[in-house]
Amino acid sequence: MSSSPSSAHWLSLVGSVWLQTINGPNADFPVYSSQLKEIKGISQVRLNFLAFASDAGKLFGWFAGVAALRLPLWAVALTGAAFGLIGYGVQFLFLDKPGLAYWHLFLLTSLAGNGICWINTVCYLLCIKNFPSDSRVAVSLATSYLGLSAKFYTTMAETLPKSFSARYSTTKVYLLLNAVVPMIVTLVAVPSLRVVELNNRKRTEAPFVAMLAITLATGACAIVGSVGAKSIGLSTREHMVSFYVLLALPLLIPVALKARESIAKIRETKWENRVHDHDSDGAETAVSMSVVELEAEDKQEDQGQERELQNSQEEVGGLRLLRKIDFWLYFFSYMFSGTLGLVFLNNLGQIAESRGLADASTLVSLSSSFGFFGRLLPAFLDYYTAKSGYSLSRTASMASLMAPMSGAFFLLLHPSNMSLYVSTAVVGTCTGAITSVAASATNELFGTKNFGVNHNVVVANIPLGSLCFGYLAAFLYQRGAHGGNLCLGTACYRDSFLLWGATCALGTALCAVLYARSRRSAARRLPR
Repeated sequence: MSSSPSSAHWLSLVGSVWLQTINGPNADFPVYSSQLKEIKGISQVRLNFLAFASDAGKLFGWFAGVAALRLPLWAVALTGAAFGLIGYGVQFLFLDKPGLAYWHLFLLTSLAGNGICWINTVCYLLCIKNFPSDSRVAVSLATSYLGLSAKFYTTMAETLPKSFSARYSTTKVYLLLNAVVPMIVTLVAVPSLRVVELNNRKRTEAPFVAMLAITLATGACAIVGSVGAKSIGLSTREHMVSFYVLLALPLLIPVALKARESIAKIRETKWENRVHDHDSDGAETAVSMSVVELEAEDKQEDQGQERELQNSQEEVGGLRLLRKIDFWLYFFSYMFSGTLGLVFLNNLGQIAESRGLADASTLVSLSSSFGFFGRLLPAFLDYYTAKSGYSLSRTASMASLMAPMSGAFFLLLHPSNMSLYVSTAVVGTCTGAITSVAASATNELFGTKNFGVNHNVVVANIPLGSLCFGYLAAFLYQRGAHGGNLCLGTACYRDSFLLWGATCALGTALCAVLYARSRRSAARRLPR
């Protein structure tokens, strides 16, 4: 019999969902990047370095893992929100001032990017520790909402009062939202950010089913808003209200569980009083002994399951991690797929502009919405395969997601807008799924004990890949601009798409090798 999460555990998952929803402020960068380039008078290459700056903050993300070992999780989350408040807030206040130099922008964006790691670490640890039996499903559910960040910020920006939008440029509007919203939401979520011991032994599936249904409805709402809410008679404000209501709906799950726990406690108290009043001492002792024996059996069974899991899972940490071949296969396969997808999404603004699209926000919202469903896909697979007694390998899942992503990059070579929209949806879906799977893959490959530090070391591939692939794309774009800052036509990114498609195909091969190696290693560690 497995332990079932209580209302306090589910409240922590709701807090993680809200934090993930607002923890992608860098995802709206493509919306205002072209305007930022004009305001500061910078080239495409220097603009690309600003996109890289947010990822560069992840190089020091392992500090968040170390902090999570010594500080309360709510303090770690608030630290990350404070970094974002400073990083984006200072840019908002002084963007129009000549004193805010380019290197200031770079450092401030890096600080905000590092703050994202702190909040992500809190969410991962809450899901893994509060849902030990269903950690994969919990992680996938929570991280799926990170795919909605760009949609969340673009929707909020579009529904701001006209007087506010008239006073500030699009760039300053997004900088303000990126600075303030994460801090407000983190302060609201602070009471839920704690690890809770499992006490209840009765397993229930209803909360997971309800959460999956709510998450699906939220994603569908995001898709409708991205593809065209007005075409079905839904105004932007009505769409925003429905979107926010769906984001608040998961709170009903811990509320319902708390009510059920209270009712169960009242019934238990009445039953104990009835036993005490009507039974003899011997009968009462017999009942008590039976309860104790059942609890002891449950505890022994749980301990046996934990020992079996530990036997089949190798704990790796520190410098030993960097000496393992599996780590480097994982590192580069992630960089050649998930990170490559993030580079593509960071360049969506310029890609849309080069193809003659007037507004990049629709494309960004589309990638965000499909990225959400991509992140949610592992949760569905894990939930239903676990019921059947099967467990999908994370490395196999990653390899199967990289192949269609490689094809999408080659499809971008076609000049039609339809190919752009289809490819954006595919890359967004696969990138979201890979980044969601990666959190559990780190746990699967290297253990739980040092997860906070290990995963932040793994995601150091993001700034490295962002620098390499992003710089090359910016260089090729700048060459096509013939000395200017604006390049028009499909040739601007043609060579980049060819390179990205081939690189993603290589990442697929590396991940397939990693899957084969991890299967052999797991087979050797299983008790015989």
